[in-house]
Parts: sequence; structure tokens; C-alpha cells
Amino acid sequence: MFSPYYAWARGRNGGAAAALEHCAINVALYSSARGEGRWAMTERGRASVHCEATALSIGPSRMRWDGDALVVDIDEVTVPMPSRLRGRVRLHPQSLADRSFALDAAGLHRWRPIAPRARVEVEFDKPAVHWKGTGYMDTNAGARPLGADFAHWSWSRGARSQGRCAVLYDVTRRDGSTAALALDFDANGEATAFDAPPPAALSRSGWGVDRITRCDAGTLPVLRRGFENAPFYARSLLDTTLLGERMTCMHESLSLERFDTAWCRAMLPFRMPRALR
Repeated sequence: MFSPYYAWARGRNGGAAAALEHCAINVALYSSARGEGRWAMTERGRASVHCEATALSIGPSRMRWDGDALVVDIDEVTVPMPSRLRGRVRLHPQSLADRSFALDAAGLHRWRPIAPRARVEVEFDKPAVHWKGTGYMDTNAGARPLGADFAHWSWSRGARSQGRCAVLYDVTRRDGSTAALALDFDANGEATAFDAPPPAALSRSGWGVDRITRCDAGTLPVLRRGFENAPFYARSLLDTTLLGERMTCMHESLSLERFDTAWCRAMLPFRMPRALR
């Protein structure tokens, strides 16, 4: 959905383009040492995409269900400095959620937290790193381009005690209306809505993207680290307080107004090349 090639194809064809001609697996590998992370996001056409009931291959990388675990085999080349990025991620859902949530009034855009909390095993040989921890899996689906209906959104997810986690989702629509989701997931994946706490502003990203979160009244979030700093997108790690509990959250901010500009899309191929075949 963030492919500049897909956007350009829609522009050439009156808004219609084949999504299967614009597929990619995005891998972002971060390091505790700044400047040593890896990024890969090579777009490929329909001939390199193979879909099955329990598996999806895009180029040399593949994800598949193996029993109760989602296995992702990664074999990519990083950008902007080429290097091999090869390894495996195995995600064991603690529970599976079957409920999706509408992000717009018409229900054209939906978000589903497939595995609100999971156990994750990471094994890479290029580079040689491995670890285990907790993770999360979700999906977004829509019947229209995001920029047609949204101006901005932010999302965050933090692990709580006793196998729970909290997720916040804030959207600002093109018509100026807003919506907020505040969900507490228990160890079985059941979601309970709670009153969205007051908004709290974080510092803007290096590209000037607004970063806004929510936290319990009388508390303040702390921005620990920025992971991604793009003209239209920022991914960050922050400490915050929700439901009376201090937690560390992954946070994302997205500006669709920025993404829809010609200058922003012209920059994206430097981070998202397209394979020639």
C-alpha cells in the first residue's frame, strides 16, 4: 500500500492497477548499536508471487503456517547499501483473534489483530544474530487507497503483565473526523475496549512527522528511540502508562498527506527498489 510504483500505475490507469503486480516483503532488522540495522523491501511483479491456502511466496522469501506457528523464511538484499539479509522468524501465537475493526464509517478499511501477543524466535545467518522474545501480528485491508480516506494515523502496542497487551489506534480522516480505538487484550486474545486516555504529544520526527500517543491522565510518555524516520512515516519505541501500568510500546505515525505528494513518492525507490523480473 506504500508502493510508489503502484500509485504511479493507478495514476496512469484511471485509478485501477493490479495489486499482485506490486508485492514486497519488508524486513527491518534493528541493532542496539545505532547505524547497524538492516532494511530490505524489494517490490516484485505477479510472476514472482505465489499464493497458497497456508503459504505466500514473494521472490525468494516465503511465509507459511507450520502447525500452530507462522514461519517466515527471509532471503533479501538490503538497501541502500547492498548486503544479504537471510534468516528465519518463527511466530507462535499465544492466541488468535478473529475480530476485525473498522477504521472508517463505511467499513472500507479494516484492521485485525491476528495474534495480539506471541512468542517469537529469530535466527539469522546473514547477519549472524538470534534471539527470542514476545511479538505481535496484525493485518490491514482496504477497498480504497489509504490516502483517499485518511490524512494521518498513529498506532501503538505494548505488552502488559499476565499475558495481556494494550493497543491504541488513532485516525484522522480526510473529512476532518477522528476515531480512536483503545483495546485491552487478555491472554486468550479477547479484546475489551476501554476509554481512550488523553492524547499526549511526542517530539516530531526528523522529517517533521507528528508523533502523538495517549497515556493515563497525570503521566507523560517518554520517547526512548526512533527506529524509522521517513518523509511520511516514523516508527519509535516509547515508555508510557496505560490502565495504570507502565509499559514499553512500539509506536507508529503515518502521514498520508505526505505520502500523496509527488516529491515524497519520488524518494521512495531509494528504500523500495523494484526487481526487474
